Amino acid sequence: MNQFQNLINDCLIDTKHVESAVILVAKTAAVTAASARFQVLPPQAQIFIDSFKHLTSTREQGFYFQDKAYTCVRADRNSIYCRCGTHGLILVKTAHYVIVATYNDSMYPSVCVEAVEKLAVYLKDKGK
Repeated sequence: MNQFQNLINDCLIDTKHVESAVILVAKTAAVTAASARFQVLPPQAQIFIDSFKHLTSTREQGFYFQDKAYTCVRADRNSIYCRCGTHGLILVKTAHYVIVATYNDSMYPSVCVEAVEKLAVYLKDKGK
């Protein structure tokens, strides 16, 4: 496993409040690492990356991802939080990466957000 795969497992999945996660390269939308059985296709990855450039439309339209329509509840230059009923989608941007994570109805959204934001701070501190 690479370093990013370890970070996804240790910092996100092991909290039991992140269902799945992926780390995307911000410039290319390439997948750096992903949790087991979590696939983000290139067009969707590009949509996630571009959402930080188009915050107004992201707030208005949200995302359609994995057969769910997510409504945006927060969008700023570093973080986007969306939900679909009791499920959620969290995106956090660093200098070089975008972390995408999901949670489900058995998880606390605030713990998911905290875990993803902490991982982003760690990457930012490392210059990534």
